[in-house]
Amino acid sequence: MRTWRCKICNFIYDEKEGLPEEGIAPGTAWEDIPEDWLCPDCSKGKNEFEMELI
Repeated sequence: MRTWRCKICNFIYDEKEGLPEEGIAPGTAWEDIPEDWLCPDCSKGKNEFEMELI
């Protein structure tokens, strides 16, 4: 599982946790999130996220 960070506001999407409050189940891969999804904190698109290297 990977994590993705918004380059604008630093919101973290963790594939392991998902975003159940937005209808994204735990274990949902980044690629499976709809392309029109927006960051819940700053409303930027998926193109503003980068994979976190841990």
